[in-house]
Amino acid sequence: MTHTLIQEGDELTPRQIVGELDRYIIGQNKAKKAVAIALRNRFRRQKLPREIADDVIPKNILMIGPTGVGKTEIARRLAKLTRSPFLKVEASKFTEVGYVGRDVESIVRDLIRIAVDLVKAEKMEENREKAEKIVEDRILSLLLPPPRSGKTDTGEEDVDNDKFQESREKFRKLLRDGKLQDRIIEIEVKANSITPFEIFSSSGMEEIGVQISEMMPNIMGSGRFKKRKLTIAEAQNILLQEEQNRLLDMDMIAKVAIERTEQMGIVFLDEIDKIAGRESGGHGPSVSREGVQRDLLPIIEGTTVNTKYGMVKTDHILFIGAGAFHVTKPSDLIPELQGRFPIRVELESLNKHDFIRILTEPQNALTKQYQALLGTEGLDIRYTDDSIEEIALMAEELNNSSENIGARRLHTILEKVMEDISFEASEVERGQVKIDRSYIREKVADIVQNTDLSKYIL
Repeated sequence: MTHTLIQEGDELTPRQIVGELDRYIIGQNKAKKAVAIALRNRFRRQKLPREIADDVIPKNILMIGPTGVGKTEIARRLAKLTRSPFLKVEASKFTEVGYVGRDVESIVRDLIRIAVDLVKAEKMEENREKAEKIVEDRILSLLLPPPRSGKTDTGEEDVDNDKFQESREKFRKLLRDGKLQDRIIEIEVKANSITPFEIFSSSGMEEIGVQISEMMPNIMGSGRFKKRKLTIAEAQNILLQEEQNRLLDMDMIAKVAIERTEQMGIVFLDEIDKIAGRESGGHGPSVSREGVQRDLLPIIEGTTVNTKYGMVKTDHILFIGAGAFHVTKPSDLIPELQGRFPIRVELESLNKHDFIRILTEPQNALTKQYQALLGTEGLDIRYTDDSIEEIALMAEELNNSSENIGARRLHTILEKVMEDISFEASEVERGQVKIDRSYIREKVADIVQNTDLSKYIL
């Protein structure tokens, strides 16, 4: 028996996976290579007989490097590439059993919830065409109610029915051509109500809220309907979502989501360096940090967690740990946890050359984002080569002179550079706006040179 879970991307070689990551992330080739091999091994494992595949455990990865160098983005893009359930969670948010804080099993519950939403969205898209046809018929029935049944001796009903069908098809064509979008119709929609999730979320009791909501749907108002007058355009959107939900088989979705979580789930454990520490003297924060590590260990080693969708095994979930490890080092983790992260990759700090590439090469580069955003106001933003170089140089200087926050420094500098243009964009004449080195210096140079001020603004 073999696994055939992944349809899209399963033929990607490690080199091709790195190539896909290169489209969004600059540098960090060692980390990309490590995750590419881990991903390819997942595909390989799914082609093995089950008795062998069950014993092939994922090689979890520990990424070591300062903030803002691409650790999270690598993991997130990897998950997106394979449509894998992905969860980022800070290890420092958890506390040892017996203390107030999040339970480590909530990692698996959150991951399965993400997987259900992922599978649900895919199935809704699959059902879209069928749902659109149902919605179309429902709206046509509201626009043109069917004639009353009751056949006469002269056969008038057949004539009326033919006329009705002819009129209905005319309305169908008008509807499809978008010529009835502003017409008002009355439909039944679910009554809005405050759910227990909304009530409890502010107090950190999300799970309780969700469970109460499921147990008492009618009490919470989710089973009630009310009539609303809407345009056909608005009604189509509401009815489409309603029909797509009605066509879903939630039992099947839960089953697929559990399988996808178990075989393809990726958990990104950030700030793992914050819980690094051994027991010292039997008291103090070190005990709590070690306690969190020991609580995380069964989840990473492989256990079964009870969720509202069913039992979920964590044996083959890929865990990617990450941390700056400025104060601590990986060897400060308990030996059992160290052994569960056999692949160690160190991510390099970013320099001026990296920042230039980050600003210009990726599909989602910041400069391209600003060009697209302000393009909606009719402005054609052009960055000169020397302006890009100046921004990169400033980012490097600021990271060296104060806290190193990696590529995130580019966000703060560019936001300051673009502040006035963004504010006035809707009021100025449309045309080309050139941003050069002198403009960058005019907006930011004084702040960069004033060390005390730059700490607050940039």
